Amino acid sequence: MSNNVKSLFFPANNRGFIGKRWLMISLRTLHLVGICGIGANFLFELSIEQSHSYLYLTFFSGIAMVLIELWSNGVWLLQLKGMAIVVKLLLIGAMLWWPNYSAVLFIAAVIISGISSHAPGYIRYYSVWHRRRI
Repeated sequence: MSNNVKSLFFPANNRGFIGKRWLMISLRTLHLVGICGIGANFLFELSIEQSHSYLYLTFFSGIAMVLIELWSNGVWLLQLKGMAIVVKLLLIGAMLWWPNYSAVLFIAAVIISGISSHAPGYIRYYSVWHRRRI
């Protein structure tokens, strides 16, 4: 990999911008609203079509957060915390194509969220690629 490409995806210092923290807080908040809407789907036994707007809100707010993290520093994707988020996005996205499995896919995403968000740093920052915490 050339140095230009490497520095594009893996800069020496994390990139940032004014307002990044508040943008991420806003996106996480929207993401949680979406998750609550999807959860209501199961609590009140609605059809998955009735919660599509929440499903899209969850998926696209998640994608936006991933893109910001990747732009900041691509190393995030090599860490278990980044890999867990990619898996969760795939599970949420799969709910659109396999609505009959939505409950199982949603619960799997929530379980991964709970474990990956509250795991100790040596697990969250572990890189499968580097075989160590980075």
